[in-house]
Amino acid sequence: MSDEKKPDQQSTGQSSIRRSTSSRSSGRSRKKKKNQLPIGIAVLAVVVLIAILLGMKNELLAFFWITGIAFGYILQRARFCFTAAMRDPMLTGGTSLTRAVLIAFAFTSIGFIAIKYGAFARGLPIPGQGYVVPVSFATVVGSFMFGIGMVIAGGCASGTLMRVGEGFLMQVLSLFFFVIGSLWGAHDFGWWKLHVIMKGKAIFLPDLFGWIGAVIIQLLVIVLLWIAADKWEKHKNA
Repeated sequence: MSDEKKPDQQSTGQSSIRRSTSSRSSGRSRKKKKNQLPIGIAVLAVVVLIAILLGMKNELLAFFWITGIAFGYILQRARFCFTAAMRDPMLTGGTSLTRAVLIAFAFTSIGFIAIKYGAFARGLPIPGQGYVVPVSFATVVGSFMFGIGMVIAGGCASGTLMRVGEGFLMQVLSLFFFVIGSLWGAHDFGWWKLHVIMKGKAIFLPDLFGWIGAVIIQLLVIVLLWIAADKWEKHKNA
């Protein structure tokens, strides 16, 4: 029995030696990460220079440039994507992005209601009323089609632009057809609006429930969805 164990011990010892030597060799073969600080400083300088040039023509252009760069940076670092927020609960069971989107909806709901009510209380025209559009079965069909498309493409508008900046070639293709589809949709939008969209009924929650009631109902729906998302993730990970 002892003679039979010796070859096994020798083989395991040799394999451990090979693993250790291979790990050391792989560690030596790893390339050192390049210092990207000079590149970052150069990019920042270009961004500031473009902002100055745009500001000389129109201050609003410079503002749009800076906010666009900041928004893109936040999206890239936070990995924030509406597609992942809707897709991950079904594919992986994770709902962290879903809950983050719901929190963002809660804050924007409060902000928009405050702006609209402020104008209403002063007797001014309520801003953004042009975006209160009719809701019908066409809304359900359109959102379902868009959901399928953005999952297949791997990103919504913001996620696609972010990944194009990261160099994903597949997202470049998605962006190309995104533009083609947008141009086609804009060309035919008048017909769809007249024959399909306007057949529905526009719903403005403050008209139905009052300003306070609209805030309570909207926040209550968001809270319920947040709780459901949290319970879903715990159920999937159980």
